[in-house]
Amino acid sequence: MTLVLASTSRYRRELLSRLRLPFEILSPDVDETPLPGEMPSATALRLSVLKAQAASATYPDAFIIGSDQVLMLDAEQLGKPGNFDNAFAQLKKMQGRAMVFHTALTLLNSRTGHTQTRDVPTVVHIRPLSDAQIAAYLEKETPYDCAGSAKSESLGIALMERMDSPDPTALIGLPLMALTEMLMNEGIDVLTWRSV
Repeated sequence: MTLVLASTSRYRRELLSRLRLPFEILSPDVDETPLPGEMPSATALRLSVLKAQAASATYPDAFIIGSDQVLMLDAEQLGKPGNFDNAFAQLKKMQGRAMVFHTALTLLNSRTGHTQTRDVPTVVHIRPLSDAQIAAYLEKETPYDCAGSAKSESLGIALMERMDSPDPTALIGLPLMALTEMLMNEGIDVLTWRSV
């Protein structure tokens, strides 16, 4: 069976390649608007399932991976900033505080319909930062396609005081520890897998 990543995220693609399994990529067409009154973890889980399901028509005999991430700062959901000004405002608001990234993962066996889901939360504490530090970071990193503007896999790690997570890859966008377990539940051991 084919392994499919239902995501256009280059970060998720790079993470999945660490498992050294062949996979294909499909861009899911999913409305990512949160539902009224929906909790952040529920939004992330719902969207990860929808992304996997969106790929099942194209791949009826595959293991399909869907993932979504929702960032919460107290009661406010923060998305991808898109540009310098929005990113600066996000980091200014986040500095000296803690926030929660809810990274949801779905593995759908499109042959059987069996679906596994998991929300892997990560609490990130951002250091107190000066305006000059925020501006310098943004000019060097340009993280405008990342929720919260902070990329832990790169210079963004210098913004962080502490991170609490059961899986460090969850913050980047694809929880590989959870995915490895889900694949094992479907009979795929990434350690012993061999290409034919």
